[in-house]
Amino acid sequence: MTATVSPRLPSLFVPHGAPTFALNPGAAGAALARQADQLPRPRAILIISPHWITDMPTVGTADRLDTIHDFWGFPEPLYALRYPATGCREAADAVHDALRAAGLPVTRDAERGLDHGAWVPLRLMYPDADIPVVPLSLPAQHGPEFAYRMGQALTPLTGQGFLIIGSGSLTHNLRDFQSAWQNGGQTPAYVRAFADWLAERADDNDVSVLLDYRRQAPDAVRAHPSEEHLLPFFIALGAAGSTARAERFHRGIDDYVIAMDAYAFLPR
Repeated sequence: MTATVSPRLPSLFVPHGAPTFALNPGAAGAALARQADQLPRPRAILIISPHWITDMPTVGTADRLDTIHDFWGFPEPLYALRYPATGCREAADAVHDALRAAGLPVTRDAERGLDHGAWVPLRLMYPDADIPVVPLSLPAQHGPEFAYRMGQALTPLTGQGFLIIGSGSLTHNLRDFQSAWQNGGQTPAYVRAFADWLAERADDNDVSVLLDYRRQAPDAVRAHPSEEHLLPFFIALGAAGSTARAERFHRGIDDYVIAMDAYAFLPR
């Protein structure tokens, strides 16, 4: 794999939902598949999942990426699913070098596979598993600004055939999910209000307000008691460049409280 210049690919933020999303992809899964079909074929996929959290950005360099079933108590057919992705050392080195060139701390992991935050959406988007995949960990403790800086560091890769995907969820409150499941399945109003606030700010390319979402967005702390499922959004946003246009290509709610909105950040 060589670092040739090609038209820049968009970066994506996609939902991975509950693990059962892999069995029941519904409208969100169809939207992910359509989006992948519309894109030029990537030379490599870089994916960031909130289910791989480390102290510093860590690049997965394994040649073959195991399918990690990092969940418990779900239907047995889920545990039989596999996504037989291969890695690419050269692509992983390019990711490592881009982060290091931006002055960010970075290390490698030669054994890490793909957790469900990575393989579930990839299996829906690229079911043949025939594009090299590089997993990148999430240093969640550093917050949105660091995540955005990570994305900015990765921007050059979007012109080298890399499809950068942040996987997560626009709302993620498991306590509210349990409450809704036990009490008739009502969706709290904040779920859509928060997701739509984010969409409006993204449409305006108001990066400073987005990064300050925790103070400025409605019910932000309830939407995300912890931040890890939203931080990949900021990596994808940063990777598209400061003048990127946000396109929300899916809007929906699954499992009462999980906003499944998906975005393409289009360079311009």
